[in-house]
Amino acid sequence: MPNEPVLALRGISKRFGAVQALTDIDLEVRAGEVVALVGDNGAGKSTLVKAIAGVGPADEGVVEWEGRPVQVSRPHDAQELGIATVYQDLALCDNIDVVGNLFLGREILRAGVLDEVEMERRSRELLQTLSIRIPSVRIPIASLSGGQRQTVAIARSMLGEPKLVILDEPTAALGVEQTAQVLDLVERLRERGLAVILISHNMADVKAVADRVAVLRLGRNNGTFDVKTTSQEEIISAITGATDNAVTRRKARNAEVAK
Repeated sequence: MPNEPVLALRGISKRFGAVQALTDIDLEVRAGEVVALVGDNGAGKSTLVKAIAGVGPADEGVVEWEGRPVQVSRPHDAQELGIATVYQDLALCDNIDVVGNLFLGREILRAGVLDEVEMERRSRELLQTLSIRIPSVRIPIASLSGGQRQTVAIARSMLGEPKLVILDEPTAALGVEQTAQVLDLVERLRERGLAVILISHNMADVKAVADRVAVLRLGRNNGTFDVKTTSQEEIISAITGATDNAVTRRKARNAEVAK
């Protein structure tokens, strides 16, 4: 695994009026690594993802991409760098087929007309490469299961050849078999050398596919843990604050000294 992170966040802070949503957040993700971002509701996970994706840029701090500082002020900036985000709502159109959804906004034209044949060919190739099985690329998205929809949304993010994929609660509300489909795909993304940030409340999913777990608590870092050497109970304790991590204690002491 390369030493240099694909993405590194240094001292990221974000405020909404009187509410301090994020305070001095650090995070690193490397190629071929799945980092789970976990925390209770209101911990700041969504705010941090939006800062990375350019939807809600940070007020303070530095975003480094492949070792150099960059500005991510809008979604286009993130996409240009190679950051793809799959949000929980998936943003799929139920009445359009799989091909149409994969190329929505990226349609291929030939002589000013949609090149349906080429888009279908590329769709089949992409799904085959990712080992995604669906009945047909020409059936409406509404006909697919929740797990199949999720895999199509992830596949769509791959069209831009990203280096980092952010998955926001990809297994929420899925059954056991559908969850297994999605987790298999996450592992295939890692095998392809992509960096993956997985936002999840499901500790079983986290333990199944993540290499490291970054815990947020009340908008602050509350520890980063190696999945293989850390128990589920330790991670949950960091999430709930039952045992504050040393990172939090140290920052609290520094804050008191600074007053």
